[in-house]
Amino acid sequence: MDGSQVPERRMRASDAERDEVLTVLQRAYESGRLDLNEMRERQDKALRGQFVDELPVLVGDLPEGRSLVLGDERQVAPRPRGVAETAPADGGFTISVMSGRDITVESGTREMRNFAWWGGNNFDLTGAMGPGRIVTLTLHAVMGGSTITVPPGVRVVDRSLAIMAGNEVQRDAQGDGSNGTLVLEGFLWWAGNEVKLGQGPAGA
Repeated sequence: MDGSQVPERRMRASDAERDEVLTVLQRAYESGRLDLNEMRERQDKALRGQFVDELPVLVGDLPEGRSLVLGDERQVAPRPRGVAETAPADGGFTISVMSGRDITVESGTREMRNFAWWGGNNFDLTGAMGPGRIVTLTLHAVMGGSTITVPPGVRVVDRSLAIMAGNEVQRDAQGDGSNGTLVLEGFLWWAGNEVKLGQGPAGA
């Protein structure tokens, strides 16, 4: 052996690890550490990140991101006052086969999943979104699709894989992220989901 070291392999990043970074960036924006443009720029880099070592640099200068940089749960920074709770909450999995239903996504929901075949649901997110909140909808569809209603100010990030299909985000439904972020995921085949603008929650 020549004594040379084998280069260390880079580890692939998971969706959960990318979502952790997105949450930190939302909290930093809410606490005034990042302006809206910088938050969005870093979010885009996090969503495109393929390897674990690409993520810490995006939050390394933020107290909210100490636990991700140091890898120590004891270093988690306290959530700033007034920032929406971002603890994971699974909204469940539904199936729509030649049918669909109206679903009101409750506040605190972080993730929801659906498979639609010749059908789809109407998802109402007007009460689920808010500053500092990230909601992921994983919507698989074959010759179908769902309608998603969001309140003003929600940024929509489309990470779906589409074949002869695609999601449609109405122009007035694409917000600046000041009212949270909606992430769309899933496999679409001859299908697509529509995101449209609704009103804010009652009493807002």
